[in-house]
Amino acid sequence: MLWSPQGIYHDGFTFKLLTGTGTYRYHSGAVAAEVTGTVVLGALMPGWRFKLDQLEITVVAGLDLQNHRLLPDDPDSRTRGFHAGARAGADLWYEPLPQLMLAANVSVSTIGPGFWTRAAAGWRVFDKFWLGPEVLALGDPTYRQLRVGIHGTSLKTGSFEWSAGAGFVEDSDRRGGYYIRLGVLTRR
Repeated sequence: MLWSPQGIYHDGFTFKLLTGTGTYRYHSGAVAAEVTGTVVLGALMPGWRFKLDQLEITVVAGLDLQNHRLLPDDPDSRTRGFHAGARAGADLWYEPLPQLMLAANVSVSTIGPGFWTRAAAGWRVFDKFWLGPEVLALGDPTYRQLRVGIHGTSLKTGSFEWSAGAGFVEDSDRRGGYYIRLGVLTRR
């Protein structure tokens, strides 16, 4: 969630609330098994939005809270349990031409420490949404994941704006497969 007192289409102070949950797996030598982890996270980050013609950059930093549950329990894991740390992030959206968009996002946390990045380009399709390639990378000092695929972004239906992505994923545990990503937002 983003909130700006001047509105999200103007320069100025911005507040970002990030929440999420997910499941992950990794191989652990400590328990000689595959561990399934569940994470719940929340971040409260004040920042600033910069707008110049067709370029928008938002930079934020603040408190990061995470809770990781591991089954079976991995006593060697640095991320197990509840953690408080710092998170910083930046989002870029640029439309250098009316039919072309470029986007980049980065988020880093002192917990882990972990990172998440995404880069995408898109071409306007039927003047309804953006379609193009995307690359995502995430990880920490002991794990990395790379995703390469296609995305559809900014399809508007009523007061909602949809995005989706699909493609191939590979990680540092030598596992590969497919990913699907779905997002929805509303602007008020």
